[in-house]
Amino acid sequence: MKNYLLILLMMFPLLSHSAISRKPSNNVLKIGMTQEFENMNPIIKQMMATSYIYEMVGRTLVVLDEKGKWIPQLVKKYPTLENGLAKMYTEKGVKKIKVQWEMKDLASWGDGTPVTGYDVEFSHKIALSKNISVGETEVYAQVEKIIVDKKNPKKFTFINEKAKWSFNQLATFQIVPKHLESAVFDKFGKDKEGYSKNSIYSVNPTHPGLYNGPYKIQEIKLGSHVTLVPNPTFYGKAPKIQKIILKLIPNTGTLEANLRSGNIDMISILGLTLDQAISLDKKLKKEKSSHRVNFKQGLIYEHIDLQLSNPILKDINVRKALVHSINRQKLTQALFEGKQTPALHNVAPIDTWFTKDPKKVVVYKYSRRKAKKLLDKAGWKMGKDGYRHKDGKKLGFQLMTTSGNKLRELVEVYLQEEWKKIGVEISIKNEPPRVYFGETVKKSKFPAMAMFAWISSPENTPRSTFHSKSIPTDKNGYSGQNAPRWKNKSVDKLIDEIDVTFDSDKRKELVHKVLYHYTNEVPVIPLYYRSDISVTPKNLVGYKLTGHQFSSGNHVEGWELK
Repeated sequence: MKNYLLILLMMFPLLSHSAISRKPSNNVLKIGMTQEFENMNPIIKQMMATSYIYEMVGRTLVVLDEKGKWIPQLVKKYPTLENGLAKMYTEKGVKKIKVQWEMKDLASWGDGTPVTGYDVEFSHKIALSKNISVGETEVYAQVEKIIVDKKNPKKFTFINEKAKWSFNQLATFQIVPKHLESAVFDKFGKDKEGYSKNSIYSVNPTHPGLYNGPYKIQEIKLGSHVTLVPNPTFYGKAPKIQKIILKLIPNTGTLEANLRSGNIDMISILGLTLDQAISLDKKLKKEKSSHRVNFKQGLIYEHIDLQLSNPILKDINVRKALVHSINRQKLTQALFEGKQTPALHNVAPIDTWFTKDPKKVVVYKYSRRKAKKLLDKAGWKMGKDGYRHKDGKKLGFQLMTTSGNKLRELVEVYLQEEWKKIGVEISIKNEPPRVYFGETVKKSKFPAMAMFAWISSPENTPRSTFHSKSIPTDKNGYSGQNAPRWKNKSVDKLIDEIDVTFDSDKRKELVHKVLYHYTNEVPVIPLYYRSDISVTPKNLVGYKLTGHQFSSGNHVEGWELK
C-alpha cells in the first residue's frame, strides 16, 4: 500500500514550500473546489458541489446547524407537537399530522418578489412530477396537501399523509420561485426531463430572482469559476464579504500549489483528501502560516455501489468475496494514519444509530481464504492466467469513480491489486464529476462498480438509498438514489415502519434490523468513514464545519475576514 502511495506522489512535481502569509480581506474570498455543479435548480440537484454553492445563494424552510440542532431558516418558527404548530389527528383510521408554517416577513427572491406558500405549493408539484429526476422525493411525497392562506400567503399548512416522526426535518424540501418557473413547467413539464433542461436555473442561472439567500450568482464560467455577490434583498444579516469566487480545480494534487500562489484563499470541503490535509497541516504549523487546516469527524460514507442488475454481481457469494478480500484496516492506516476508520455500513460512528455489534450486523473480516472459497462455491475457478473463469468467461468488473481525485485513484489501484490476488480482473474507467454524478450514478448506468461518498444528516431514514421504490428508472424520471437497484421487501417494510415510529429506542432497533439486511446482502461495499476537511485563512471568523450534509454555506452571511 505504501509503495502505491509513493509511486503516486512521484507522479507529481514537488510543490513549493513557501509560507502562505497573505491575509485575504472582505473585498474578495477565492475558494477552491474540485467538483463542478450539475444544475443549480435546488429541487433537481444531487451533487454535493451544487449544494455547497446553493447554500450560499438559497435558503430552505429549516436546516440542521453545526451543532446538529434543527432550526428555522426561511420560516419564523420550527414547528413541533410541543409548541402547538404541529398537531396529530386521525382521519378514516389513519394517523396524520397537520403542520403550520409561516415565512419570515422579509423573505424574498433576489428580484424583490416575496417568498410565499405559493412557491412551496408549486415546488411540491414539480418535485412529484414523474418527468423530473429528484434524488429524494419522499420529503415531498409525505406531504399530501398544502393549503396556502389566501389572506396572508406567507402562512401555509402541510397535511402529511402519515404521522411521521421526522415531519419537521425538511431541509431537503427545496423551493423555487413560482413567478419565474411556472411558465417553464407549464410548457415543458409533460416531456421527459423537459423542465430540467429548460428551467431558468439551466438556461439563465445568473437571474437574480432564482435565489433567496445572502448571495446571488453574478457569473458562471463552466470549467473555471462561479462568482457570488451579496443579494440586496436578503431578509437576514447582510454579508460582509463583497465577492466570493468559487474556483474549479479538478485535480486534488494541485490545490496546495494554488493556495500558495494566491490563486485561491481557501480550500472548501470539496478539496483535500485526509492524507493531503494531514501533510499540509504539519507544514502550515511549522511555517506559522496565516492559514489553518480544519478537521471535523463527519457523516460521510465512502463506498462502492454494486450494480445488482449485473448477472455476475447478482450472486451474493461473489459480492461477499469482494468484501472479504479487502484489507480496509491496512488501507485506512496507510492513507490516513488511522485518523479515518474502516466503514461497516452506511451509518457513521458519530450518529446515534451506529452499531458495530456483530449480533446486529454482519462484520466482514479480511480473509483472502474465505473470499476464494466463496468464489469457488459460485463456480468461478482459477485459470492458468491467474484469473477465474466460468462458462468460458473471465471474472472481471469495471470500477468507476470521479476523475482527478488522486486519493480515489490510489484506492482504485489498491483494490485492483487486492482483487487480482483472488482472481478478479478490474478495469478502471473514471469520469468528470459533472458527468459521473449527473448521468452515470444518477441514472444507474455504471456496469458494475461505482465508488463515491454519501453525506447525510444524523438519524436519516435511508428511504432514498435503500427502498425499492427509490430505484431510478426512466418511468420515474430517474428519481431516487438506490443506484445499486437493491430490492428487499423486509427492508421496505422496516423503512415504512421507521417513518411512523415516534419512540427513539424502538426506531433505533428497527434501523439495526435494516443494517443487518444491508450488511448481509452486500448491495454496497463499505470502504471508510470520512471527515469534513477545509483550509481557511486564520482571519476568517464565523466559519464552522458541520460534519453533515448541510454545509458551512448555510451561515455564510456570518463569515468575516478581520
